[in-house]
Formats: sequence, structure tokens, C-alpha cells
Amino acid sequence: MDSLTIGETELAVLVADITTLKVAAIVNAANEALLGGGGVDGAIHRAAGPELLEECRKLGGCPTGEARLTRGYKLPADFVIHAVGPRWRGGQAGEAELLASAYRNSLAIAREAGLTSLAFPAISTGIYGFPAAEGAKIAVRTSAGYAADDPGRLRRIVFCCFSEDSAVHHRKAMAALARA
Repeated sequence: MDSLTIGETELAVLVADITTLKVAAIVNAANEALLGGGGVDGAIHRAAGPELLEECRKLGGCPTGEARLTRGYKLPADFVIHAVGPRWRGGQAGEAELLASAYRNSLAIAREAGLTSLAFPAISTGIYGFPAAEGAKIAVRTSAGYAADDPGRLRRIVFCCFSEDSAVHHRKAMAALARA
């Protein structure tokens, strides 16, 4: 299942480079310093240009589970929402709730900014080690819950996967939600 509609919001799975998407905002899988890093974070900072780093420096960081908004600069997206997901520590340190919180806070920022489209990477499932299948379930459930509770704002939420394996996990999570 590549897409699912909840209320007026389409949830979609796409395998792509998130820095190329023309959506209102892309979400950055950021670290607490917000000063760039590896993976998606590094790619977004490189594509946006040095102005993004300058704006991030002024934010003073972001705690795990929270998110912050910046402009998109040279990206096709107008904004970047920097969400800090948890590092995997075996599943007994509140990682699932922190990851859901990072998604919820990103969605809340999108709502407050009046955005109509948003693309998420698979937060925390890269170098932070969060299990990809469980991360996808949290991403889809949290976004679907948002769409059901706040209909009409965000018209499109994209799960932009870097690999087909990640996309498979997101598709399975959407199919399970559709059956529920």
C-alpha cells in the first residue's frame, strides 16, 4: 500500500532523496545540537546551504523528542522541521515514546505554521539504531492519529524512505492500519 487517506489527509510512501521534494516542509532527523551531522541531517544541511546552519545556531539546540522550525533556504521545501529522535538503547529507555513525541511535535509545528504538506524521513532508524519496522509503525500511527484528530490542515504527509527496505516497513504499517 503506497498511500492511505485519513479524513482529508493522504499518507504516502515514497522512495526518494528528501532534499529534492517540493513540499511545504521536510523533516530533518536532527541531533540535539541542530548543527548538522551524517545521514539525512548532513544531506539536508548540504542541500540547504550555509544559511541553514546559521539559523540553527541561533536556536540553541533541541531536546530529544522535540522539534524546531527553520526556513528551507536552497531546498525546494520552504521550511525544515528539525526533529530529534532517540538513540536506540534496547527499548527500555522510553525510546518509542520519544520517537512518537518527535513525530507529534513535528506535526504540531506544521499545524501552527499552516503547512499543507510535509515529508518525514525514517527518524532514528539510521545511525541512531531504532528498529526500522517499529519506527515505521510509530511514524504511521502517529501521523494517522494527527490526521484523524485535526482534519483538513495537512493535506499530504509523505514518508520519504531512503531505501526500498524502509519503504516496505512503512507500507506494511499503513496496510495494518487500514485493516484495523
